[in-house]
Amino acid sequence: MDSLGRIFNICYTADDVYINMQDCSAITFLNFLAAGDTYTLTEATAQAGTGAQVLTTIDHFWVQATPGAAWVSVTQAAASTMVTTSAQDVCVLTVHESELSAGYKWLKLASTSTGLVTAIQHDLKVARKPSNLPNLV
Repeated sequence: MDSLGRIFNICYTADDVYINMQDCSAITFLNFLAAGDTYTLTEATAQAGTGAQVLTTIDHFWVQATPGAAWVSVTQAAASTMVTTSAQDVCVLTVHESELSAGYKWLKLASTSTGLVTAIQHDLKVARKPSNLPNLV
């Protein structure tokens, strides 16, 4: 069986889009913008943004100076935002289902600029062939 559907599902264009966490244990956001960016993490109880509130659990994330360079850990006091610089083209943030508030199953990461955000839903609760995967948005 392919990894898509067994291990992960993906939403390539996920900037400022609520992603459903119902069928997974974690979502990893892969972000790119050579100029640096600020990203804000928000949770909601429904896809439409019902009950939306910032999620203040970002205490670390990973960055690369350029695609393919060594990963470097960035730590910070728990917050709802992460900031990258022009020396950090690529960043990765993983959010676990256990970080969401009770009753919240939708998660989004929004770029304040033109950063590319890709959401990778992983640790799937049910393996399916790719054509049977549920819609993430």
